[in-house]
Amino acid sequence: MSLSTALNTINSAFVTNAAQSAIISSNISNASTPGYARELANLITTAAGGVTVGSYTREANAALSDQLSSSTSQAAYEQALSDGLSTLSQTVSDSSSATSSSGATANGNSPSAMLANLQSALATYDATPSSTSAGQAVVTAASDLGSSLNAGANAVQSVRETADSDMASSVNTINSLLTQFSAVNATIVSGIASGADISGAEDSRDTILTQLSQQIGVSTVNNPDGSMSIYTDSGVTLFQGGVPRSVSFTPSPTLTDGMSGNAVTVDGVPITGANAPMAIQSGALAGYANLRDNVAPQYGAQLDQLAGGLIGAFAESDQTGGGAPTMPGLFTFAGATGVPSTAATTGLANEIEINANVDPSQGGNVNLLRDGGIADPTNPAYTYNTTGAASYTGRIQQLMSGLTTAQSFGGSTGLPTSASLTDYANDSVSWLQGANQAASNQVDYQNSLVSSATTALSNATGVNLDTEMTNMLNIENSYQTTAKLLTTVNTMFTTLLNAV
Repeated sequence: MSLSTALNTINSAFVTNAAQSAIISSNISNASTPGYARELANLITTAAGGVTVGSYTREANAALSDQLSSSTSQAAYEQALSDGLSTLSQTVSDSSSATSSSGATANGNSPSAMLANLQSALATYDATPSSTSAGQAVVTAASDLGSSLNAGANAVQSVRETADSDMASSVNTINSLLTQFSAVNATIVSGIASGADISGAEDSRDTILTQLSQQIGVSTVNNPDGSMSIYTDSGVTLFQGGVPRSVSFTPSPTLTDGMSGNAVTVDGVPITGANAPMAIQSGALAGYANLRDNVAPQYGAQLDQLAGGLIGAFAESDQTGGGAPTMPGLFTFAGATGVPSTAATTGLANEIEINANVDPSQGGNVNLLRDGGIADPTNPAYTYNTTGAASYTGRIQQLMSGLTTAQSFGGSTGLPTSASLTDYANDSVSWLQGANQAASNQVDYQNSLVSSATTALSNATGVNLDTEMTNMLNIENSYQTTAKLLTTVNTMFTTLLNAV
């Protein structure tokens, strides 16, 4: 080997040492940076016998990355459900830690508890039918029950409208992230073609994917040119060929009972809603859609059925056999022309109210509760107490029996289709408590999976300071050896020049 060749080899060694030191320094400084993957400098031997950095790579683990993405999406889905159910539970003064299965014992605000209060007030009235104050207590308890149902229906509407608004925000975030992803993806493709270090861009791309998976469940495919394609967890294309797809959604400012919200679409194809051919399954967007379209409406349907059952149980029928229609009594709703069937209760929880004819605060006569005639005081067909006796309890006992006698309820509510009003109300509170507790448990479980996946990925691709410090010491030793070699070559040059 000539002395000039030796100098070239020494120079390449110094340059390579400097490049390796820079990579190690970057690793150490980013040891605590979320999403940072350890970088490596790959060395190759030159034609002259020296060494140089041939390429840069970053530690990666596709399986663990996919697991983290999936866990993140599922955790976001469960959190969206849990937040909505927690809001609904406030209408029954419930929390995720409640253990009681009965609204009457769990709180004092649920329809179940209010129904128990009404039952108690009727029992007192039955014992003292001549007491106006006892009758007034029944009307007050009934009014509280109606207000509880109104509040529950309003909460359902509020939760649905909030979920709809959150869907709009989620779609905006998804479109923004896809635009960012497009720019980073292009940088990676061009960097690979030119041989540039793309490790930082790959870190950014992974970070964007993690943020995207919080909004919508995704899967990815790596392409030969270094680009990446993104699909929803149901297989719909979100990004391909360097082009982000258009994710669209039109919010619904008001979502009344029975009204459906708009679907989220990708290039015009629905990915949420009952008519979606490939509906998404995870991510916050899927959670909001499920809450808006299924979970909250199901609880709302339970309240509507309970309201319809109350109207029917307290309805008044023709006592003369003259063919007068059965009409709402103590409980009614605006524009009532009869007692609603179990298939026609939509919106009743929001509309149920106390009949003004029996409410003294509205100019009514509380004695009609005992005697009958609430439906129409001017029509004797609805009078039960035909003698006008102050001790009459027949109608009161009928009302009490109506609360505990099994009746039919509509399906698709998640509750039995045959039950007494008290049992149905308790079942509804229990359903809400159970759904809230299950969602809370799932949030904790999925978050633990995210934590485990994050730790595993960090261990596999993150920076180990002990390893980096060892590598730094090796480079220092290499530098010292190269410096000694430089001294030796320099001495040989000096000896040669002195000899000449």
